[in-house]
Amino acid sequence: MSMDVVIEEARDASAALLADLNALVPQLSSTASPLTAAALTELLAHEGTSVLVARLGDRVVGTLTLVEFAIPTGRRAWIEDVVVDAAVRQRGVADQLTRAALALAAAHGVRQVDLTSRPSRQAANALYQKLGFVRRDTNVYRYLIE
Repeated sequence: MSMDVVIEEARDASAALLADLNALVPQLSSTASPLTAAALTELLAHEGTSVLVARLGDRVVGTLTLVEFAIPTGRRAWIEDVVVDAAVRQRGVADQLTRAALALAAAHGVRQVDLTSRPSRQAANALYQKLGFVRRDTNVYRYLIE
């Protein structure tokens, strides 16, 4: 498999994109429900949300979501749901996706980009540190709305 990966922002909620994302999401989360066509359409239309995809030929082999927002202290962004197909991991796809997200955030005037990564994801943590992300001494809390 050639690694001529193209990174682009997903804009069209096609059936092919939906199928490719639904093949990737279980590799990220065993508890996430499959995306529906309506949910994908809403996601791609959401202002401030950019879904980047890594394409190898006509297939999506990786994705990253960049969420930008304005707060009183400036424009910020979060990187979420980074996943690369197991068949092409360790070949620079996540690096390319993350660099594209950082460039997009910078072009939009974002001052800081945050992300979280479980300590067990050693390769991901090493990548983020290599790209210049600095581990913060903070607590992350989650509240589940049921």
